[in-house]
Amino acid sequence: MDSRRAESFSDGVFAVAITILVFNLLTVGSTTSQLTWDFLGSKWPSYFAYVVSFLTIGIMWVNHHGMFAQVSRVNRQLLLLNLLLLLGIVALPFPTALVAEHLINSMPPSATVAVVLYGINMIVISVVFGSTWLYLAWHAGGLGGTPLLRRLNWSTLRFTAGNVAYVGGTLIAAFLSPIAGLIIFGLTGLYYVFEHLPGATAEDADSAGESGA
Repeated sequence: MDSRRAESFSDGVFAVAITILVFNLLTVGSTTSQLTWDFLGSKWPSYFAYVVSFLTIGIMWVNHHGMFAQVSRVNRQLLLLNLLLLLGIVALPFPTALVAEHLINSMPPSATVAVVLYGINMIVISVVFGSTWLYLAWHAGGLGGTPLLRRLNWSTLRFTAGNVAYVGGTLIAAFLSPIAGLIIFGLTGLYYVFEHLPGATAEDADSAGESGA
């Protein structure tokens, strides 16, 4: 199958998941007869959770495009890995809603449960994301991969480093502070704003030129 078909389907799923996030904000102010700035300010967990999740899904979409742009074909195994990844992405609005509802100033035990569940969701996504990248690299030849995809180097370690951060953030949320855990998740998303996939070299450019000649 052409990789562009898999990308198109994935783009639609990413778009739906990132849009659903705003639904948690639509109810802000609907339970009060008099809207005040203090009331809006008290709903900061909803805004916080929304921004972290939007940033996370958005950056994952960018990196997902970067991965699939390096192959021209997909096989059944890759499609199944991609479905597992999308399963985690689509599920993210659920723990986001829990965090928005339970991450309040009094920090009840329910806030810990909500953020830990959020962290578990992120760990699953991160593990499958890393596994998909490794699968692409190991099967680059059969998938019409670019020359740069076939080099498993330091960039691969950088790209999969988020697994450690998500595990650490989840443990911190469970045993120390839910807010601190959520901040770590947000910072991890910012980490992935930067390019960690392998970049093209002069050798790759020469190879591309020879193939196009």
